[in-house]
Amino acid sequence: MKNKLFLIILILLTFSTVVSAQKITSSYTNLDDKSCKTLESSSSGAGSYRGRCPGVAGYKLDLLEGDIRQTINVIAPNKKTFELNFWSFYGGFSSVGQKAEWRMKGAKPIGLIVRFIVANAEDSTKNTSYLMVTKITAKEICVTDVVLPGKTQNEEAQKLADAAGTKPCKAVE
Repeated sequence: MKNKLFLIILILLTFSTVVSAQKITSSYTNLDDKSCKTLESSSSGAGSYRGRCPGVAGYKLDLLEGDIRQTINVIAPNKKTFELNFWSFYGGFSSVGQKAEWRMKGAKPIGLIVRFIVANAEDSTKNTSYLMVTKITAKEICVTDVVLPGKTQNEEAQKLADAAGTKPCKAVE
């Protein structure tokens, strides 16, 4: 009887350890000028910029700007570049937020959330702040969802990022 009880306790402890190891957490990357290394910069025309920002687990982020619009590329540990093309979703002048949120399952990123601020075409002082949700899998990194502004925007984006691995890439509208 003691052996059965010991075995049951051992199984329960093992199961609880596995469940807690699979908990999804957040890690953050700064996207400001101080944190990103300038790779290319030009002041001709509207200007352009490409900077390399730190990431997690061997991933890096490239911040790109051209024609007063910004986007992010994800650089995988194998050096493959995945273009997220934020600027293709909305045509107005745009910028990304100051931080990127990585959704992590253990030490492995499964999603990325980046704030994307788009200027109103009629009044550039009025902005709309979206959250761009990206899935990260071994074969694919792409935008799966765009979360509209609202009181629960951050929580909604996290839930979508946590489930993004099984979703298709979002087509540009």
